[in-house]
Parts: sequence; structure tokens; C-alpha cells
Amino acid sequence: MNRSASGLGVITLGRLAGVLFVLAISATLMKALARSPAQCSSASIGLARTIEIDTRGGPRFGQQQYPGKSLLRDGEVILTFDDGPHRTLTSPILDALDQHCTKATFFMVGQRALAHPDLVRDVSGRGHTVATHTWSHQNLGKIDPASARAEVELGISAVQRALGSPAAPFFRFPYLAYTSETHAHLAGRDTGIFSIDVDSYDFKTRSPTVVIRNVMRQLEEKRQGIILFHDIQPSTAGALATLLSELKARGFKVVHMIPRRGQTTLAEFDRRVGGGNLRHLASVPLSQRGIVSPAWEVQVYRGPTASPSAEQSNSATGLRRLRREGEDDWQRSIFRGW
Repeated sequence: MNRSASGLGVITLGRLAGVLFVLAISATLMKALARSPAQCSSASIGLARTIEIDTRGGPRFGQQQYPGKSLLRDGEVILTFDDGPHRTLTSPILDALDQHCTKATFFMVGQRALAHPDLVRDVSGRGHTVATHTWSHQNLGKIDPASARAEVELGISAVQRALGSPAAPFFRFPYLAYTSETHAHLAGRDTGIFSIDVDSYDFKTRSPTVVIRNVMRQLEEKRQGIILFHDIQPSTAGALATLLSELKARGFKVVHMIPRRGQTTLAEFDRRVGGGNLRHLASVPLSQRGIVSPAWEVQVYRGPTASPSAEQSNSATGLRRLRREGEDDWQRSIFRGW
């Protein structure tokens, strides 16, 4: 009797575990279906195809720096976003991509990834590719090889720690600045290097209209390309949904990149990222770290209830000046009350 009762208990627990597993898988599938192209409206640009990239040997892509055979066909684009994640701006960008049932690649800065791990996982959870963009966005062409290697590897370890799983072995140089040593290092790490074909120049304007104009003007000439945006820029957050509609209207199609295999990290840099000093640094505003120029990150705050710092006040003054110069369409975009 005891043995039978024990066996019954094991069977019951086993069945319960199976039911819970099925329920978990069903919930995951339901979330995926909610964002699948089949559920999208005819107004959405969707996803034309997915490219699996083999990064063995460190291949290089992007005609601006690495001319040669393109990944893309005529009329195809790849959406990429650098420098995030950003607490205020990454989420509306993700929402715009969801609205259009399409996918992108996010080249993340390690410091920012550690500061916002929930956003890193949200990007991945919505089906986008998470890649790396150094630890602190330094110009690798202006520092010594050992420091450049540390920037690359700390960035990989930090993004992967925040993500909780392997990132894509895709890398983009800050400022697109490289050296022969950094090329060789990434090739030895079987990490693909991605330059660009089309630059949104979103960091030069607060105007979503200007961003759309910049992209479409270049695509009219090139007819395809890897497009560079920044998910720390309000102009891109305001422009993206309309830009995707414009791309669809003009017959362009979106292609998504995924890796054949995941990125690996190096134990030395995993230990450094896991240390208290770096974790503390990740929570400090970039403008106070002395590593990156304060102008690099756009400060965003909402409405008169906010208590802006001196730097934010300067940013708000700059926005008022831009409005006077005619870029007032920013006022009508996704953020109100500036």
C-alpha cells in the first residue's frame, strides 16, 4: 500500500509538472502569435525574410566601409539601433516595431545594458536581435589596443549578463572607428562587424520629419541598405512608426538578421562585470562618468512636473531654440509637454 501510494504520488507530480510545462509553452506561443505577421494589418510593413549570419572568421558588412557583395536585394533594408537601451525611448521604439510586425537589431552599450537589464530582455523577448557596441562607447581608434580590447569584451560580458543568455556575435564600432588590431581581435572571436549603408543622422536633429527625410533621400538613391538609428534619440522615437509606413508605401521590405550561433564571453571580463564597482557605475548617469561626452546621451524628461538637472535644463533650452528655428514637428510627436 505504501509503495502504491508513493508511486501514485510520483505519477501525480509528474503529470502536474507536464501540465505546467504545457501551460508555460502555450503562454509563450500566445505571446509570439500576438506579434506574428499573421496578426498584422495590411498597413504593417511586416518582415520579408530572415537572414542567418555565420560569423566565423569575423565577416564584415555595410557598404559605407566594407564595399562588396551586399546581404540585401533591391528594395530591402535592415533596421539597426545603436547606443541603448534607454529608459524612456527604447520602449516606444519597440512599440512602433510591434505595430508594424517587424524586427530589428540593437547594438547595445554594456554600461546601459547593466543599468536596464529589463529593457535588454524586453528587446530580446519581442523577437529582436541583441548585439554589442562596446562597454562605454569610446572611440576605439583613439585608444591603445589593450584598452580597445577591454572595451569590446566588457561590452560583450555586460550585455550578455543583462540578457541572461548569449547575445548575437554581431558588433558595431562606436563612431564606426576601427583599427587593424580591433578587426583582428573580433575576427579571432568569430564576431561579425556591421557598418552601415544609410545614416538617419538622428543625433543631429530633434525633428522626426528630418529623420524620415534623411533616410528616404538616401534610399531613393541606394535602393537598399543597413540603416543606422539610435534608440537614445527622441527624433527616432518620434519618427519610426511613420517612417515604416513610408517605407511600405514606397515598396521597401524589411529583413531581419539572426546569428547562426551565440556569442561567447571571456571569464576575465565576466568577473570584472560581476564586480561591485562596474555594477555601481552602470547606475550613474553617463554625463557623470567622465568616460563619454555629456552630449552623447540626449536627456529626456516629461512636462512641468519633472525636476530637471542643470544639464536637462540646458537640453530643454536647446529644444525651445530648435522650435523657434522651425523644427516644431517634434512637439507633435510621441512626447508632449516639453
